[in-house]
This record gives sequence, C-alpha cells and structure tokens, in this order.
Amino acid sequence: MKRRTDEEISRPLYEYDSAVRAEKGCFAGVDEAGRGPLCGPVCVAACILDPQDPVWGINDSKKLTEKKREALFEEICRKALAYSIVFVGPEVIDRDNILKATLGGMRQAVEQLDIVPNLVLVDGNRCPEGLAMPAQPVVKGDATSASIGAASILAKVSRDRYMAELDRQYPQYQLAKHKGYPTKLHYELIARYGIQPFYRRSFLKKQGYWPEDK
Repeated sequence: MKRRTDEEISRPLYEYDSAVRAEKGCFAGVDEAGRGPLCGPVCVAACILDPQDPVWGINDSKKLTEKKREALFEEICRKALAYSIVFVGPEVIDRDNILKATLGGMRQAVEQLDIVPNLVLVDGNRCPEGLAMPAQPVVKGDATSASIGAASILAKVSRDRYMAELDRQYPQYQLAKHKGYPTKLHYELIARYGIQPFYRRSFLKKQGYWPEDK
C-alpha cells in the first residue's frame, strides 16, 4: 500500500478551511491537550494559519509521532499568521472543574491572538462563552480542519515539553513516560511518593485516592 504524502494527508483539512474562509473570512482554530491526566496543566492553543503558506503534514496530533509533532510545531510557529498558547494550572482545574478551566483557557488563547478573527472553530462539542466573535464547535475538528489540527499540535507539544521539565525536577514520578495520565505505574508511584502541588486533587478524589491522607 502506497504511503500518503504530507500534502495528501493535510489537503482535505485545508480544503475544509478554505470553504470556511470563503464564507467567514479570517478564522482561528482552537484545541486543547491534557484534559485527562492526574497532574499538570491543561494546555490550550489558538491558531490562525496562512492559506498562502501551508504546513503540510498537519493532522490530529494523536495520529502523529512525537518526532513529527515536534517538527510541525516549529513550522507552525514560523508560518502561522498568529498563534497563542495558554496553560491552565491544577489550582484552577480543582477550583472550577476541568471543563470550565479548559473553556476559560480557550477564551484566553483567542483573546491573546495578535489578529482578531471573524470566527473561532473549537474542537469538540462545546465553545467558550464571552468571546467577542462567533464560535462554532467541530466534533473531531483536529482531523477535519487544518487550523484546529495545528492548534492540537501546538497544545500537545507544549504540554509534553512542560511535563518533560517536571520530570527533570521530580524524576521519581516518571512523568516523561506517562505524561501524568492515570496508568497503573503512575498510581503506584503516587502511593509511594505522595503528591506534589502540580497534582489535581479533584481528579485523585474521583479515582478514590485521597491526597489529604498523604
């Protein structure tokens, strides 16, 4: 079976964006990474791509290798008309819940763009409130829209880099291996070493682990 080129992978996503742009003009794609982990921030990115200078290879970040994501991250940052990356920490997640924290991060990411878009496309089925422009949810948007796919790559790589830095500071938790997600190994390490300020206490409580006892 012939392997698809980067352009063949991304062209349908760019065609989707072209149709949106023809109707609405300038628009931004928004996505997040890190809603499910037990620790660390949720990372949100907003991105306005340049249709005249495409980044071939863009796709849902989960479908790409780490090496490919890293390369695309640099190219997106270099070629995008505007982009913004926001981290929302565990204290906000615990206070507001993960959905509100994520939607708040999305609003902040859009507001920090250097260009004001006419429309915001958001991966998933919910949009942040309080935006100055219309927003539209797109289910599986990171595999549908190049702009949302680009945002998913920016968010995923940024969060993975953050967790790699935490891993250097707290090697006992092996964060570089599981990125904070609830694996069997991660739970074993929490039981052994307790929790740190970067843990989401609300998530641990839901899993039946009570950090106050540690």
